[in-house]
This record gives sequence, structure tokens and C-alpha cells, in this order.
Amino acid sequence: MSRKRILITGAAGFLGSHLCDRFVKEDYHVIGMDNLITGKLRNIEHLFHLENFEFFNYDVTRFIHIHGKLDYILHFASPASPIDYLKIPIQTLKVGSLGTHNCLGLALEKKARILIASTSEVYGDPLVHPQNEDYYGNVNPVGPRGVYDEAKRFQEAMTMAYHTYHGVETRIVRIFNTYGSRMRLNDGRALPAFIGQALRGEDITVFGDGSQTRSFCYIDDLVEGIYRLLHSDYHLPVNIGNPDEISIKDFAEEIIELTGSDQKIVYKDLPKDDPLQRQPDITRAKEILGWEPNVSRKKGLKLTYDYFKSLSKEELMSKEHNNFEKFIKKN
Repeated sequence: MSRKRILITGAAGFLGSHLCDRFVKEDYHVIGMDNLITGKLRNIEHLFHLENFEFFNYDVTRFIHIHGKLDYILHFASPASPIDYLKIPIQTLKVGSLGTHNCLGLALEKKARILIASTSEVYGDPLVHPQNEDYYGNVNPVGPRGVYDEAKRFQEAMTMAYHTYHGVETRIVRIFNTYGSRMRLNDGRALPAFIGQALRGEDITVFGDGSQTRSFCYIDDLVEGIYRLLHSDYHLPVNIGNPDEISIKDFAEEIIELTGSDQKIVYKDLPKDDPLQRQPDITRAKEILGWEPNVSRKKGLKLTYDYFKSLSKEELMSKEHNNFEKFIKKN
């Protein structure tokens, strides 16, 4: 019996690379695709020797052709961190629109089931808490975050259009804050930024007064939820995240305790349109997928911290993406 074949876009990114690992492990033939704007080959180079993995350095905003049959598509190509989508806003909009259109067209051609990676950012700065899938959101389309938020909202709309008009088998996952190995330091997200600052002996930077909340899901739990959603019969959006909510100030203090550092917390202005609350309602995931997160934040943070500690000194000290303050002030 031949292997099922799956295309994973954004394969060299944080989430995409872990999905490649999972589907290789499940004995699928995995076709990875990434233009490497934000992804890193080192995230998937351990797969290159396998017969059931192949990789294409390709931009999905161009026409996509895959030879032979294709059973599934996971569309995860997109900048996802604030430093990235503030730095490359046009590319962010294009991959959410043109890239999604191309992936959906490929799914139609191949009669493949496609899962689209959406985000909790479609809820914007929410007026409903916790956020459930029936909430339409509170998004500023012309603010600095609009390039990402609206790209994802458009992505969902196009996916539903292909489902209703063309009958394409579609799935939509709304991903809440996720963490784990292969995250990039200094990409504008709290967890890698805090750990990186602690390891470098720098003070921990909290934007705003730290009362804003986030809910962090460990990568293994997220991948399991995506795997179940892909193989379900449900086509409407599903939240996948960990509802264990924590304030950013308390989270910074957890990182200081975890790393055993004596850094202080310093406070700076909150970026425009930064959400004040973020917590998923995962009732739908529980009922339809039988899914809920299993990895505690304490365990997940320890695993993630160990990963960052294993980085070379050059990687740890790199300031490649340490320009977040400059970009939020500019925007």
C-alpha cells in the first residue's frame, strides 16, 4: 500500500518543522515547501536523508505544481511574529491571500483535503473572553497589526468560499500562542524574548504594565490537535490552544524563576493594538476532536529553556531580530 502524500507549506518554520516530524513519523510521504524568508533549513535538515521526505525552496505566492497524487495539504506558510510582519508587511498579505489561493487551487486540482493555519489574532483585541469560534473579533484593519490579522481573516473567508463553491474538503485551525523548540530568539514574542534576555543576563522587557494576558500551548499539544482536526469531518474553525491564562508580568516572573537569574523587569510602552486578553475557549476541540492540552506550562517551559540553553553563544547573542522596539515606534 502506497504512502499518503502531504504537502506542508512553511515547512522550515517553527510550527511547520514540527508538523513535518509528526507526519514523517506517521509514515506519510512529506513534501516540505518554504521560501526561507523566516524559516530555517536547520529545522528540517535532520529529515533530508529520509526517503519519505523531500523539500522545495519555493514561494507559494507563485503558481504551485506538485507531480503525482496529493492527499493532504497543510498551509502554514506565513510570517507569524510581530517583528516579521512589521518588517515584511506586503509579503505577509501576499502569502495570506495569493498563497492561500494557490494552495486551495492545488487542493481542488488534486482532490486533496486542505487544512489552513489561522490564528487567534483574527479576534483582535477581544471584547469577548474567553474567545470562542463564534466571536467575530475586534480588529483594526489599518493598524500595524492589520497586515497579519486581516490576511488571516481573508484566508479563512477564501477557504470557506472554496469549500462552499467548489466542494473542497477544508479544515481551519485557529492557533493560540504556542511555544517550544525551534522558536527564534528576539522575534517579538514574549516567551523567546524573555528566555533570551535571561540567558544573556539582560533585564526582562515587558510592554505595557504587564496586566495583559496570554495562554501558552506547548508545541506537541498543538501538533496533536492539528493532526486530529485534519482527520476529522469538521470544516468550520476550531480553536487549538491552552486555556491556562497568565498575565505577562507573572509570566516574566516565572521565566526569572526558571532561569535562576536575578534580572529586573523593565516596563516599556505597549505597542498599538496589542491584545489585552488572550484565552481560547476549547469546548469545540474537546467535543469534536476529543482534544485538550496535556503538557503543563511548567514542564513545557523547562523543555523549551533546555533547548535555548543548547544554542551556540553566537546564536544566543545574535541581535538579528532584536529591533522590535524600533519597529513598534515606527508603526
